[in-house]
Amino acid sequence: MNDLSILFISIEGNTRSFLKRLVSYAEQQHIINKADPAVTLKEITDQTLPAKETQPFFIFVPTYLDGGNGFDSGFTEMMTNSLGEYVEQNDNTKLCMGIVGSGNKNFNEQYCLTAREYSAKFNVPFLADYELRGTDRDVERIYGVLKQRASEFESEK
Repeated sequence: MNDLSILFISIEGNTRSFLKRLVSYAEQQHIINKADPAVTLKEITDQTLPAKETQPFFIFVPTYLDGGNGFDSGFTEMMTNSLGEYVEQNDNTKLCMGIVGSGNKNFNEQYCLTAREYSAKFNVPFLADYELRGTDRDVERIYGVLKQRASEFESEK
C-alpha cells in the first residue's frame, strides 16, 4: 500500500497537532510492519497555489462557523474555504477518498458540520471524526479507518 496522503487546513493548530501525532503513529506502525502505510501531509492555506493532485488523498477539516445552528437557521463557513477551493480545482475531487472532521462537541449539531458539508459537496464519504486535538485512541482508530478506506478505494479502480 502506498503512503496515505492527507490534505488539511489548520487555523488554530488543532488539526496540525492531531496530524503530527498521526504521522508519528503511522511511522511506528510502518517500522513494525512494512505493509502498514506511512502518512504524508500537505497543508493548504490561503497562499497555496492551485495544483493538480496526482495521488489519492484524504481531507482533514476542522469546523469554523459563523452563526446559525447549521440546519434551519443557516451558517456561514469560515476560514476553511481555501481548502475547499483547492480540492475543487483541477479535478482533484476525483482522487479524494474521504473526509475526516474535527470540532467541538459543545456545538451540538454543528459538530463536524464543515466535514459533512464537504462530504456532500464532493460526493465522498465522511469517514471519521475527533474532538479538538483528539486522543491517542482517536489517532489509532482513524489510522485504521484510513487504511481500510484506501484499500477499498484501490479495489474500486
